[in-house]
Amino acid sequence: MTASPRPQPVLPVSRDWPLHRGPGCRAIEARAAAALPPHTLMARAGQAVARLALALAPHARAIELWCGPGNNGGDGFVAATLLRAWGKDARIVLVGDPAGGPDDARHAWQGSRDAGVPVAEGLPERVSGDLAVDALLGLGVSRALSGPLAMAVARLNGGDAPLLAVDLPTGLHGDTGVVQGVAVQATHTLALLALKPGLFTAHGRDHAGRIWFDDLSVGATGGDAVLVGPCAARSLSAARRHAQHKGSFGDLMVLGGASGMVGAAVLAARAAMAAGAGRVYLGVLAALDTAWFEPAWPELMSRPVAHLLAPPQLAQATVVCGCGGGDAVREVLPPVLHHARRLVLDADGLNAVAVDAGLQRAVRARSARGLATVLTPHPLEAARLLQVPSAEVQADRLAAADRLAEAMRCTVLLKGSGTVVATPQQPTSINPTGDARLATAGSGDVLAGWLAGLWSAHAASASSHVAAQAAAWLHGAAVEHAPAVGPLRASRLVDALVRTRAALPAAR
Repeated sequence: MTASPRPQPVLPVSRDWPLHRGPGCRAIEARAAAALPPHTLMARAGQAVARLALALAPHARAIELWCGPGNNGGDGFVAATLLRAWGKDARIVLVGDPAGGPDDARHAWQGSRDAGVPVAEGLPERVSGDLAVDALLGLGVSRALSGPLAMAVARLNGGDAPLLAVDLPTGLHGDTGVVQGVAVQATHTLALLALKPGLFTAHGRDHAGRIWFDDLSVGATGGDAVLVGPCAARSLSAARRHAQHKGSFGDLMVLGGASGMVGAAVLAARAAMAAGAGRVYLGVLAALDTAWFEPAWPELMSRPVAHLLAPPQLAQATVVCGCGGGDAVREVLPPVLHHARRLVLDADGLNAVAVDAGLQRAVRARSARGLATVLTPHPLEAARLLQVPSAEVQADRLAAADRLAEAMRCTVLLKGSGTVVATPQQPTSINPTGDARLATAGSGDVLAGWLAGLWSAHAASASSHVAAQAAAWLHGAAVEHAPAVGPLRASRLVDALVRTRAALPAAR
């Protein structure tokens, strides 16, 4: 048996990782299997599972491997055989009949029988090993689990032992991260051959636990999407040159803050200033004809909205529009969409576009005129723009972001667990940083402002796609260093972002 490299942890990410959907994974597997002697690929997969099981539980005496009849179960049969040979009390819990499975799985099953690996009679009421391995079902999930598989998942989840899932937690859709019904709640997941996008978005992170990867010495290339590392964030963290001045980093306008929601616009403006924009102008919609003073941040230059809407001003600026904008934002959107050089459209700006076909045409027309746009919807806002239920957006977050980016001809940053960044003709990406401590009022306003500030400060070198990737990465990374209990207040998130960027080594 040819040894494969040891499984490596994926998170926290140190580089970009290619992600492959189901058809791509099957194509990689078919090509590799055709180029290798029979059963070699499954032997490598089982060895990877056995190695990681030993590394995770070196002192475990009993290891239970819950195996289905397909190739995922075959990986488990090989792992059980090896663990038994290495002196562990490895046992198989069989769910299904491997006699009708694929050739590789049948071969692995016979190998475990020849090695004398014990097989449980029936489905145990609970997990009894020191470590359990979920090798029930990998890429094959297409509908809600039922019958013995669903029962096996429930019993695995009800056990006290750490739980290692092989390739994917059973019940988790590898392309979308969606769970219909029940799915394994793994402590660890070992992805094999290729990383699947569903591990990193929707319900993936909640079910996968710590994610590991072993390419089984195949080295697959390409991919359907990208798991973003810190490269984009580093590229926008370069030290400033000595001769630069505030004009070098661009003018930025924040238009938002209708009555009762001024704080949203102020948060966005503070974030934009902290991210590096040269001059930040605050146009508060609650007082269209007057200036607003923010005493805690006197650096922000407040102006009447009418002054900021002058076409020459907009044509040179990066604009954040919509944060706390309410219905008032509709009045400012036509000139903003027509003239703003770079535009981050958020919150009520998105809602206004969703119900106005003319505004939708104006967004699409920006691309043809060389004007760049980033939309930053949460799932409900994306659903309104696509005119579908929000459940449809969440059912396939990557596909929804791609559809919206194509429809609006711009960059889309779809917020949520595994934020998705999509731009026509660019690889769609998933952001791996952050957690639910960002689920608090105002954090989206901070993200919009921070994105615009990065973009303004690096307008000569950063595309809308790179600026969105960098902003999402830093936004998530900032919360990972915050106190572990409770949400991170948006007003404190700005300072956390500054600290996180300062700790990030700049690109050379």
